[in-house]
Parts: sequence; structure tokens; C-alpha cells
Amino acid sequence: MKKASRHPSQNEGLIFEKSSPGKRGFELPPLDVPAADAARALGAQHRAGGVAGLPEVSEIEVLRHFTRLSTWNFAIDLGMYPLGSCTMKYNPRVNEFVARLEGLATEHPYQPQALSQGCLKILRLLEKCLLEITGMDAITLQPAAGAHGELTGMLLIRAYLEKQGHPRKKVLIPDSAHGTNPASAVIAGYEVENIKSEAHGQIDVEKLRELVTEDVAALMITNPSTLGIFEQRIPEIAEILHAKGALLYMDGANMNALAGITRPGDLGVDVMHLNLHKTFSTPHGGGGPGAGPVAIKKILEPFLPVPVLVERPDGKLALDAHRKDSIGRVRAFTGNFGVLVRALAYILAYGPGIRQATEDAVVNANYIRKQLEGVYDLPYSLPSMHEVVFSDAKQKQNGVSTMDIAKRLIDYGFHSYTTAFPLIVPGAMMIEPTESESKEECDLFIDAMRAIAEEAATNPELVKTAPHTTRVRRLDEVAAARKPILRWKPA
Repeated sequence: MKKASRHPSQNEGLIFEKSSPGKRGFELPPLDVPAADAARALGAQHRAGGVAGLPEVSEIEVLRHFTRLSTWNFAIDLGMYPLGSCTMKYNPRVNEFVARLEGLATEHPYQPQALSQGCLKILRLLEKCLLEITGMDAITLQPAAGAHGELTGMLLIRAYLEKQGHPRKKVLIPDSAHGTNPASAVIAGYEVENIKSEAHGQIDVEKLRELVTEDVAALMITNPSTLGIFEQRIPEIAEILHAKGALLYMDGANMNALAGITRPGDLGVDVMHLNLHKTFSTPHGGGGPGAGPVAIKKILEPFLPVPVLVERPDGKLALDAHRKDSIGRVRAFTGNFGVLVRALAYILAYGPGIRQATEDAVVNANYIRKQLEGVYDLPYSLPSMHEVVFSDAKQKQNGVSTMDIAKRLIDYGFHSYTTAFPLIVPGAMMIEPTESESKEECDLFIDAMRAIAEEAATNPELVKTAPHTTRVRRLDEVAAARKPILRWKPA
């Protein structure tokens, strides 16, 4: 085991267990004004008699407690986070520096637009950059996450088709698409019809040709797919849809495999969303804040959510909230501004080098693929893009599952890959190193995966009972997610 575990041996209880009556972390100075009667000033009904149960601890105890707790977590700043599909890449510190600059972090969305020209210029520049990268005609930065972008994109399609006099009924979704696609289509009022992939993992174009009728509103395709495979027949797919009046929606969450190399707009895509955390290194996790801009072709522009950023004849920028065909607001103000600033910082820092970042991400994924081929089962043989999907078929013969291997990876100092997804690969192991990782880090990961495969063959119980080095052993993930215990209560 070459990589050291991050877990310290020191035990750590709850902060409530450290409490001793009378301890204080901070003492307020004596009042230098006459004391007020809170009950008389506020009304007795608004005055609490005290807060029961708060821990009484010193400042250093608080500091050490939370510092020790922080060492239990895995983070991208500690090591590779090969979480395929969700792309956990390094967040460059320059992004954080820029987002915290006075004049950006301190502005308020309610201040007059005349005093917000600098912020609006940032949004306008980000729009232009994203349109150049995607090859699309217009964009909204408002959606707060990728799935929110999906819903916004589907509402745009619906509004466009309704304007044509026929909103249609169905949305087609390949089985290699992201799992949120069907939910977004249904919330937008559509029925979903699934398309099975052909033997190589790509969309079955001949089957698609049969399914596209005047009732089909759109195809939602993830490209590259969740198998990490580029859909090579996209222009032909777009032609099939357009011939029947349907639109092509591309889930652009995996754009980090295409940025600087291929533009979806040039391939016939009509609408797509971007996950800024996946391609442009904004922070991810913890429930946000996020950003999922939606880029569109010209025909959908009248339906963009308001407010729309426009340029006045005098050159000033403004937010236009009055557009008769708009789908309305999808987010407060103009979205999560701080996240958008971070994405622009990343794009400007790379400049034309964003193509190199994409190439590095693809090389890293294929390097890992090549080193682990034969060690783990590779269900689809087409070239990988930004991620590679193995299965646990070989290890399953010894009773070891993808979840067991993922848990054992923790002992080797790595965050687990994505388990059991995509659903069309039984026992899937989705691995995405991103462009952030060096060859040395990739080699450590490969060594760990090879060692675990050897353990699965010779001592499967060691893998099946992992992790062995964490503070808490194997959790019941379902109970932890469905029945979390988040509040301490005295015994």
C-alpha cells in the first residue's frame, strides 16, 4: 500500500460530550449602558428563558474538535476523487481569489443596474465564452444546477413547439443517458420512451428512425454518454429528428471531454445544458450552490427565461424582464453569480489551453483504462473519452462486488469511484480521473486497483469487509440517507 491513509488514530467524541458546566469560549465585557428589561422591551412572549443543551466548552476545545473532524473527510485537495459522471476536479485557487474580490463578492442583486455594469459585463463575457465553446447562438446562465438546466431546456422546447401549435407528447431518452433526464422531461409534461443502446454502447440509430414520429418533441442524449463513449452519429441523429420537426437536446454534463475540440452546435444540437462544476472547475458537492447554463439555437431564443441580459443602444448592459414568449423566471435574480465568476476565471486562465485540459482528461482516462484492462472486465470496447466504465464481473466470481472494491479503495487513500452506474452495466465501476491528476497519482490509483483485484482473488473477505481504516466501518447507506440522525439528544 503506497498511499498513506488520511485517518488519524485519535478518537473524537461529540462536542456535547466535552461539555462541562461553567466553561466559556468567549466572555462579553460588562455592560457600559443601563441594562434593559428584554421582556418589557420585546414582550414576554418573545423572550426565551435560555437555550438548553448547548455544550459548554472552551475556545481551544472547539477549535481542536472541528479541526480533528475535518481530517475525517475526503476532499479533492487530499487526493484523486475518481467519481465518474459527477466529475470531481481540482478547483484552482485563482477562481476563489477572483470570486472574493471586493466589488464582486460585496455586490447586491437589488442594487441599480446602472451601478452593476461591472458584474453584468462579467456575465456577458461568460455568455460569449460559453457560446464560443458550444457553438450555440444564445444562452441563459440562470439555472442553479445541471438537472435544473435540463428542466429549463425542456421547458424551452415545449414553449417552442406550443408556439408552432403542437407541443407533442413524447421525449426519447437512450438508456446510456444521465439518470435525471427522464425526471426533467416528465416534469416538463412529457412522456418518456427509452431507447436501448446497440451492442457497442451507442444509440441504436435505426431504432431511433422508427420511433421518431410527429408525437416526439425531442431526443435527450448524453454525449459523451455515461459509458464514456462519444456518440459518433450525432449529425445523422439530428437530421432524423429535424425531418420530423423534433429537436435534439444534448445533456452537456460531459462537455469536459469535448471543450476546445468539438462544438455541439456544429453537430446539429438545438439545446444543451452545461454543468459548470464538471467542465469549468467550480466547486461541487454539499448541495450547491451550482450553475447549469442552457445554450440554445436561434429558434429558441424568444422563449429564454427572464431576465435576459441585453445590450442597450448606448452600450450599457441591462436585464430585460419583459419578453412576451418567455417561459418566465427559473431562478432568483441572474443565478448563482459567485459560481459564474469562478467559471469565467477558469476559462480565462486557460484561454486556448482549454483544449489541452480536455486532451489531458481524455488521456488520463485512457491511461487508467489501458493499465486495468484484463484486471477488470471492460463491457464496451469503443474508445473511452473522459471516463472509463469497468464492471465487477471478474471479481464477482469470488463474491466481491463493485461496492466492496469501492469500500476497499478508501483504505488505499482514494475516494471511491461511482458504483453501479450506468444501469446498463451490471456491477459498473465508473472511473474519471479528470485533467487534474498527474501520472504519478494515476499510477498510485492503478496500483491500488490492481492490489484490490489480487486481494479479491486470494483473500476476498478482506475486500468484502472493507473499509478497515476509517472511523466508522461499513455503513448502511440506505438508512444513512433515508433516516439520518442529525440532532444530538441527551441520554
